[in-house]
Amino acid sequence: MNVQIDKTYPMPCPAEVAWEFLQNLEAVAACMPGAKITERLDAGRYKGTVTVKVGPATMSFRGEVEMKDVDSAARTLRLLGKGTDSTGSSGASMNLTARIEAAEGGLCTLVGASEVSMSGKAAAFGGRMMNTVADQILKQFADNFAGQVSALQAQRAAPAAAGGGVPAAAVAIPPPAAGELNGLALVWTIFKDWLRGLFSRKTA
Repeated sequence: MNVQIDKTYPMPCPAEVAWEFLQNLEAVAACMPGAKITERLDAGRYKGTVTVKVGPATMSFRGEVEMKDVDSAARTLRLLGKGTDSTGSSGASMNLTARIEAAEGGLCTLVGASEVSMSGKAAAFGGRMMNTVADQILKQFADNFAGQVSALQAQRAAPAAAGGGVPAAAVAIPPPAAGELNGLALVWTIFKDWLRGLFSRKTA
């Protein structure tokens, strides 16, 4: 099963700050609920895990992700990922193009276009359900990403305001807060989507 997911999220910082953060794959992965980079294989290629808990059920994927086609002028890069769950009963792959666009007021937007392929039990969610799950996961990711770039922007602004000379490269990016996919919120969103679809069919 293939799902096309296109999303745009406003970010509370200038484009150059968001672009700098986007290229830090380990920091970006930490913004994804339940995701973690476990090993760096070489420049731009990593091993990692993604764990999703919904009530008593847990799905854990292990795989690799690679950053390619980094275009600093266009502030665009591509992420290719693939993995299988711990039982070998499900597989998933992703081809994501991410872009930072300047916006009004000196802010920017994070734009993502991805194609996700799933097989096995994970594909049993079905097309409409998968979009609902993706919406919930990506909303949490965007909130975490916005929090991190806001903190990074504050770090950049502090030395300048104090008239200090701290070089940009010496300022560390703060680690995102640990977290995992909010299973209760996910279940509630799926339930609301199911009710909406049920009543839509009855009133059609």
